[in-house]
Amino acid sequence: MLTVSNLSVQFGKRILFDEVNATFTQGNCYGIIGANGAGKSTFLKIIAGDIDPTSGHVILEPGKRMSVLNQNHNMFDEHTVLETVLMGNKVLFAIKKEMDELYADYSDENADRIGELQLNFDEMNGWNADSDAASMLSNLGISEDLHYTLMGEVEPKLKVRVLLAQALFGNPDVLVMDEPTNDLDFETIGWLENFLANYENTVLVVSHDRHFLDAVCTHISDIDFGKINHFSGNYTFWYESSQLAAKQRAQQNKKAEEKKAELEEFIRRFSANVAKSKQATSRKKMIEKLNVNDIKPSSRRYPAIIFDQEREAGDQILNIKGLTATAEGDILFKDVDFNMAKGDKIVVFSKDSRATTAFYEILNNNLKADAGTFDWGITTIQSYLPADNHHFFTEDLTLVDWLRQWAKTEEERDEVFIRGFLGKMIFSGEEALKKGSVLSGGEKVRCMLSRMMMIRANVLMLDEPTNHLDLESITAFNNSLKNFKGSVLFTTHDHEFAQTVGNRILELTPNGVIDRYMTFDEYLDDPKIKELRTKMFS
Repeated sequence: MLTVSNLSVQFGKRILFDEVNATFTQGNCYGIIGANGAGKSTFLKIIAGDIDPTSGHVILEPGKRMSVLNQNHNMFDEHTVLETVLMGNKVLFAIKKEMDELYADYSDENADRIGELQLNFDEMNGWNADSDAASMLSNLGISEDLHYTLMGEVEPKLKVRVLLAQALFGNPDVLVMDEPTNDLDFETIGWLENFLANYENTVLVVSHDRHFLDAVCTHISDIDFGKINHFSGNYTFWYESSQLAAKQRAQQNKKAEEKKAELEEFIRRFSANVAKSKQATSRKKMIEKLNVNDIKPSSRRYPAIIFDQEREAGDQILNIKGLTATAEGDILFKDVDFNMAKGDKIVVFSKDSRATTAFYEILNNNLKADAGTFDWGITTIQSYLPADNHHFFTEDLTLVDWLRQWAKTEEERDEVFIRGFLGKMIFSGEEALKKGSVLSGGEKVRCMLSRMMMIRANVLMLDEPTNHLDLESITAFNNSLKNFKGSVLFTTHDHEFAQTVGNRILELTPNGVIDRYMTFDEYLDDPKIKELRTKMFS
């Protein structure tokens, strides 16, 4: 279906890809993964034809159509929403446009041409194009009253959905998507997961959403050392099997047959778990391809994120009464009453991200509530990771001096101690002397996590903690929070994070709060809660 032949990409002296050969076949979904800077987005741009490789070729099977999720959100501002989706199938749209123009200036001379176009249009199921596009838009949460609105008048978050509908429209043979879940709510991501899990053609996708990669991928394509290697299975299979293979590599005394038997048992166990999952039918093709010989250790480095508590908190953690907040005349949340118990790991979420951020800012005394009170237990030590951390990096300090600000003892102020701490977060050697002002978004979050670990709090507050992090850091962070013995309040767009860490859900609405002790999936799937959520946001 799609072949990459001897592909090399070099920027100056830096070699990003070195004679890559790979084939992407029909019926498979390939999750493209790699460390930050490995070239995931660059690879998709080369596949799409937006960037030329230094050498080599990308070959699409003749007669096949490729569709790419457009990253330019303003490109179609002069077109209506429905027209923008139809433009996803360029050939069909060109035929429709020519037909409309000929009809507008009808004559005997152009009748033959109209007949010819109609035949092609009919073969491409063109007469149903408008209704198919409208249906796709509705599935992605774009209401009918917006279908004939100009894209330039549509709010940015909805534009993303229209462009997603454009990419999916017309059943393309090869679908290429870079971070398709960005700016989507959990319900829309769920619809997209089901759509792609049952998609019969070829999909190449880059995503930091592990739940999404697990739901849709039949293969993981790992970019490492300038090469791309395909591995059968979804992201969790790749991660767990590569960890097991790395552990086996260190076991010099274990016989080869024992190692093989261990890997076979791992595959059996993994397959049995997948068979029980909600999308068992669509994932069956992925399970059938799992092979012991494909399992290889990974060179990927995972940060050592470990949250220790200076002391264990008592039973009183946090008590909130009648908390209300507004912004720009909108009610963000109203009359929030709740008591946080020891060991609660609460997913705080809302349809309006301003609400969750205001909630944390109030609890950290950075913002005044419109009404209500909150009281922290006297034995609690809180630590907060805000969504916007730029004010932590205004001074021109090296990372060693930056982290030293939160040292509590002479031992912790020692450079060797701080360098050890930074080393755990993959700032080794000279990187520890970098200035905060030159850090990337992901590096800043890793610094903030180092700071939180030094504070040794027993209550953590996290506002979109996975933003800017790579998959390795997200996975290590997720595992650390699962093992953390204290209490957590957190907001995330990462479904896996919410499902595996949270044991209580707190949804903030303009008409009160929904508070339930249950997992995130149980909350989203509960029909009574769906009904209640609709009512609370109406």
